[in-house]
This record gives sequence, C-alpha cells and structure tokens, in this order.
Amino acid sequence: MSSLSQFVPTDFDPRRPLVLIAGQGLYPRLVADAVRRAGIPLRLVAFEDETPPELFASFAPDERRQLKVGQLGHMLDALRDFQAGYAYMAGQITPRRLFHGLHPDFKATRILLSLKRRNAESIFGAIAREIEELGVTLLDARAFLDDQLATPGCMTGRKFPIEAEYVEHGAQIARECARLDIGQGCVVRQGTVLAVEAFEGTDEMLRRAGAFKTDHALFVKTVKARQDWRFDVPCFGQQTLATMRSAAISAAALEAGKVLLLDKPAVLAQAREAGIHLLGLE
Repeated sequence: MSSLSQFVPTDFDPRRPLVLIAGQGLYPRLVADAVRRAGIPLRLVAFEDETPPELFASFAPDERRQLKVGQLGHMLDALRDFQAGYAYMAGQITPRRLFHGLHPDFKATRILLSLKRRNAESIFGAIAREIEELGVTLLDARAFLDDQLATPGCMTGRKFPIEAEYVEHGAQIARECARLDIGQGCVVRQGTVLAVEAFEGTDEMLRRAGAFKTDHALFVKTVKARQDWRFDVPCFGQQTLATMRSAAISAAALEAGKVLLLDKPAVLAQAREAGIHLLGLE
C-alpha cells in the first residue's frame, strides 16, 4: 500500500503526471488540493459549463485543456500531450447532458453507437477502456481522499435516532436498487420505502420523500456490489445536507469506507448544527 493513499496502486510513481478529468463541484477541487500537497505533477482536463472556473484558473495555460462534453477524442489527445501516467475522474457531469447537449466527436460517436445500454455506467466504462488503452492508469476515485470517507458508527457524535432494524431495512433496499443499477440511495421510514434514487439524482429524490411524513425517515446511501471505483464514487456534501434539511429528513446512513463526505469536517459540523445525524454503515 502506498503511503500517499490506500487506493493507489502499489507501483504508483509520484513523478509521473496525473491528469484530473474534472466535472462539477467541490470534489475535483479537493482532489487537486490533495494531489498538489503530495507533490505529484498535476494537469487538468476541464469541460465547458461543468468544471468550476476557479479550478480551471488555478492551472497554468500549458497545464490545462478545456473541452465540450463529448469530445472524447480531444480528451485522449490531451492525455497524450500531457504524457499522462495516471488519470483521475472527479465530479459529476450534469446527467441530462449525457443525452441532451452532448457534443460527441467521431471517437465518442463510435463508442455511443457500440453501446447496447446508454447509461452513466456504460458510457464512463467505455471511456475508461479508451483511457487505459493509451497506457494511462485510471485511478480509484477515492485516491488521496482517505480522510474524507464515511467511518463506522455515528459520525455526528450522538446516539443515532433510527432503530437498527429500520437501518438494516434501508440498507437492504438501497443495496438492491444499486444491484439493479437503478440508483445508490433511498429514503425509508419504519419499514416503508418513501423514495428511491434513479436518474434524477439524490437531491430530487430527497425532495420527493419530503412530501411524505418524515419523522423517523432515513436516507441511505450505498454502493453496488461490483462498484467501478474509477468513476462511480457516491458522495455526500453540504448541498445534500441542505436538501435533507429542507425536506425535514434528519438521519442518513452512509456506507463506511465507500461514501465520500466532501469536506468532511465542514459537513459534520453543519450536520450537528442542523440536528442531522450521520451514521457510517459497516
């Protein structure tokens, strides 16, 4: 195991350039900060209207490339130009843009036409194969963020208010939805399923669940049994906390060691302040 992170390969070479393929939000910024602290040469592939502008601005012009969503051939060219040893996918691309507002180049079009199922997993899986065919290692997207992962037990420091049998029920539902590739989260209440996450994403699911009676409600976030950690890491952040608060859902169970809490100290502090309990599922 590397001293840099338990999620990098044992033969990881910190002298080789790492290219961050960055989507939305705080996630890619946390990765960039961690990689820079480790002294690893860092380059950026950014996407118009997706990657945070301040992240793009933090790279020198010769260390960054900006593309339209769907320009896979140009992205592969950037990896070659940067002489990348490693690539790292972090941050969401707006889900609807995988189907509308996409600007596929020839390479992306060829891949899309070859797919029998067009969902986030199949599309990003195909992209991952193209990257690794260049001899570039696509890293586990938890790498360098070990300290941001959910940990076992009640992380907010108080007794978790949901009974164990209802936590287990929620975990069962969430894991089955993940197995069926529906989504990775659900909201349950005392043995009743209020909502499951699908293409609309976590926040919309929480808002739907908030239309029901939410005392004793529990949000559960889990992972697939065969999760591809190179591009599919479930995250929980301040936006999700705010949505839970507005939906009057005050408890969440997150799979320990697998769900990222983005800016974990701030998330835990805000959860305590809002009276929201966070449990790490073992």
